[in-house]
Amino acid sequence: MKTILVPARLIVAAALSLPLYAPILAQAQSAPEVQVWKTPTCGCCEDWVKHMRDNGFEVTTHDVQDTGPVRRNAGMADYGSCHTAVVDGYAIEGHVPASDVRRLLLEKPDAAGLAAPGMPLGSPGMDGPEYGGRKTPHDVLLVDRRGGAKVFQAYR
Repeated sequence: MKTILVPARLIVAAALSLPLYAPILAQAQSAPEVQVWKTPTCGCCEDWVKHMRDNGFEVTTHDVQDTGPVRRNAGMADYGSCHTAVVDGYAIEGHVPASDVRRLLLEKPDAAGLAAPGMPLGSPGMDGPEYGGRKTPHDVLLVDRRGGAKVFQAYR
């Protein structure tokens, strides 16, 4: 049997580098699963789904003719957009950036979810070349379980 000696400085260097890799390992371990309800012909919804996948989310889409019932059941009736998603028990209404969804999942507030009401230009899925780089100032809202909301992230 051979004994392999590893220099102490190599062990120390490896130990010190572990925190650098922890976020990558955590993300690789389990990608958040997102269920999305949208109409079959909505191109901006498909662009938002691509944005979420590109940012490490596992996404399953459900094509429906009317997203209203899903929106109401998710507690987002007053914050309508073109698609409704659910991730880890939270509703995501509309073109909410993946970074805001990640923050929501990290902070875990007692809330129904996040909403980007309407279809704000410049938000993920509403930012393709067909929009000519235009951006609409808008807020992503944190919606409480009673239907009230406050600004979670402002985009100006």
